[in-house]
Amino acid sequence: MRSTRAAGLFLLFALALVWFANLEYRTLIKPDEGRYAEIPREMVVSGDWVTPRLNELKYFEKPPLQYWATATAYTLFGDEQWTSRLWAALTGFAGILLVWLTGVKLFGREAAGYAALILSSSLLYVLMAHINTLDMGVTFFITLGIAGLLIAQNEAEVRSRRRWMLVAWAGLALAVLSKGLMGIVLPGAALFIYCLVQRDFSVLKRMHWLPGLALFFAIVSPWFYLVMKANPEFFERFFIYEHYTRFTTKDLGRYQPWHYFIPILLAGALPWTVTLLDSMRRGLDSVAAGQFNASRFLLIWAIFIYLFFSISGSKLPSYLLPMFPALALLMGRHIVAMRSRTLFWQLAPALLMPLLLIVLASIMGRLADTPNQAALYPHYAPWLFVAAVVGLAGLGLGLRALWRGEKFSGVLAVAVAALLTAQIGLSGYESIARERSARHIAEVIHSEVSPEIPFYSVLTYEQTLAFYLKHTFTLVQYQDEMAYGIQQEPQRYIPTLAAFASAWNAQPRALAIMPSYAYPQIQQLGISMQIIFQDTQHIVVKKP
Repeated sequence: MRSTRAAGLFLLFALALVWFANLEYRTLIKPDEGRYAEIPREMVVSGDWVTPRLNELKYFEKPPLQYWATATAYTLFGDEQWTSRLWAALTGFAGILLVWLTGVKLFGREAAGYAALILSSSLLYVLMAHINTLDMGVTFFITLGIAGLLIAQNEAEVRSRRRWMLVAWAGLALAVLSKGLMGIVLPGAALFIYCLVQRDFSVLKRMHWLPGLALFFAIVSPWFYLVMKANPEFFERFFIYEHYTRFTTKDLGRYQPWHYFIPILLAGALPWTVTLLDSMRRGLDSVAAGQFNASRFLLIWAIFIYLFFSISGSKLPSYLLPMFPALALLMGRHIVAMRSRTLFWQLAPALLMPLLLIVLASIMGRLADTPNQAALYPHYAPWLFVAAVVGLAGLGLGLRALWRGEKFSGVLAVAVAALLTAQIGLSGYESIARERSARHIAEVIHSEVSPEIPFYSVLTYEQTLAFYLKHTFTLVQYQDEMAYGIQQEPQRYIPTLAAFASAWNAQPRALAIMPSYAYPQIQQLGISMQIIFQDTQHIVVKKP
């Protein structure tokens, strides 16, 4: 027992080391990483933790929980790359532990161990836990809500069931504060579908509605009250536009066909794709009635999430993320009953992944569309090659162990190989990150920037530059996602180039960034400018 516990702790430590190692190494890239690093930075600077702002403009797309967490990390450790990514990485890592705990409660320790290994090495889950978006945080809290529900419904003792249901309600409340009403609507819809499929509505009698709803509203209500009190326009923007309009229309330009998520799911589940499909197929065959069926709910949840976002007018790969903890639990349970050689044949196709990485490494230079890409892309090839070699070696060891009947050793080797492959490939992106980041611009012009000097962003907004400069901009003839904030506070915006020329001439000192292609057009305004930075994408000027 002591030996097993020590081995488990060592494995957990090693996983944490690999998991958190590269948070600072990589440059923030646009758009999401720049946006979700900058909003909490502005919270800390302004002291206003109620009204989220981007570039000092009201920004009501999402609730504030991740902003608060990141702002707290900035306050404690400084506004760095790693602190901006810390919440995504922490909630991703906590999700692995949560899946293990849930697996132990529902399916036993062996299934729990397999589920945790699978989740910690599934390609999409690993990548999204190391990129600064809101999706990993909401995935963790929705999973916490679902886990609390499943464990509670399998508890015979009323007090224990009540405690776990309160955990579920708290998890869903924090999911709402992470990314909006999806945190309660989607789990609620999945539970209703489960009741219909199982022809069993008795679970609704065991939800502990009164204390649960009291806890739920105690968590979510304070911020919604404060933000609507400070911003009367919040209700229409957040509840109507962000939740209804975005789902039912193509307003954001994120429309994709119905089959968009098929390759995302198949690739995102690597190296466990075949096992995932087999687990879902067997789950469909195992219909049970009567007592609460946790496996059936997990399957319904995964299918519902896939279908819900497939019919949405807005699609991004990360929208599938809430499926993965549930799928990992189903796969973990399935692997327990599986013969080692059956698993061998299911994982053997994953050998194609490192082979494809080798092919990709060999043609990286040919994928470039611009001179900038042509200069950067070849530097990514060695990283992809190393990732492929590590993946190939680890998969080979894992398949060898499975062929010999050593199931746990085989799963562990495959999981470690997949995690390392993803982390090496992700770290290597730093070699081409310059194309999607303004860190190099900030390094060159930093000495020219100070709080009292106005900085204009003309016909563009570089999402990462504000974070690296610790300085916001006055937008000129550019709105995009900040259009709503500009409508609320038009005095923070310059609508035309002619108005920009007047503002520029009125300042004793000023800076401006613009797309390279626009510089000749700006020159025609007849204003005095001195170039202090120039590359193929941007030009930065100052008033001489």
